[in-house]
Amino acid sequence: MTEHTMNMKSTVEAIIFASGEPVERLRLIEVLGCSPERLDALINEIKDDYDERGSAVELLCLGSQVQFATRPAYAEAVRSVLDLKKNQPLSPAAFEVLAIVAYNQPVTRSFIEQVRGVDCGGVLNTLCQRQLVEECGRLDLPGRPLIYCTTAEFLKCFCMSTLAELPDIPDTKAAAAALENIQKDENVPAGQMSIL
Repeated sequence: MTEHTMNMKSTVEAIIFASGEPVERLRLIEVLGCSPERLDALINEIKDDYDERGSAVELLCLGSQVQFATRPAYAEAVRSVLDLKKNQPLSPAAFEVLAIVAYNQPVTRSFIEQVRGVDCGGVLNTLCQRQLVEECGRLDLPGRPLIYCTTAEFLKCFCMSTLAELPDIPDTKAAAAALENIQKDENVPAGQMSIL
């Protein structure tokens, strides 16, 4: 490894560490004056270095951003020393809204409410406060409604690098057919077994 490569790698590591927040890859490319491929190679080298030595810190790739974080195995110790409070778990309604946004983004509040059939203003505010969802613009329609999308914090919380890692939505028709077959095979009266 050349001295220049080591210097670039150390520079990337220093910037990501010092920021404390997710850093945009494009910003790193601008600062370093390198190609996206070169930056990806440097990030992978840093990631591998931390993984190989079993470090308590890991480099997370969060879509177009990167960030250092403590590995989950050390969460309790860090939390107790820093006196951090555990986040309250998300409600079922919050998970529903989060899933609708994640799979359909960008979406408007009215779209979410049409899918759920109930008001979601409070739930959306909670998800925005927790930085799992953010306002990402407005539609060019009357009233200029806000549109929402997921954040890098969403990716981090669900241990994903990109939205492409979201699980596929199950085919509900196939699931209903499979359930019907099970009911026939086991002579279960209709309505006595449910998918959920």
